[in-house]
Amino acid sequence: MSAPEPIEAAESEPSWPEAVAAADEKQAKDIKVLDLREVTSFADFFVVCNGTNTRQNQAISDSIEVSLKHLGRYPLSIEGYSNADWILLDYGDFLVHVFTEKARAYYDLERLWRDAKVVTA
Repeated sequence: MSAPEPIEAAESEPSWPEAVAAADEKQAKDIKVLDLREVTSFADFFVVCNGTNTRQNQAISDSIEVSLKHLGRYPLSIEGYSNADWILLDYGDFLVHVFTEKARAYYDLERLWRDAKVVTA
């Protein structure tokens, strides 16, 4: 009997929980994970959170990026970092949205994607 083939961590385990933990370490507010797998095909999950100001949003974004680099995950793109009202980190299978409170209320992604299931992080 031969030993089973090793499975790559990136394939077997999702990386969004690490993003949630990194955001929480920087005191991100109201962190929610939306499961989009039954709603759309462009991403499996959204991680949505907000900071209290733009500098905290940048710190949250930086923390997520550093944590995921340790797993060998790099964003495909980062949008909005310099303005930091809404920072979007695209990791392909999941997207991280870091808002200011005002921008989060305005764009209201949870309402827009209300058909998605909310995952307990």
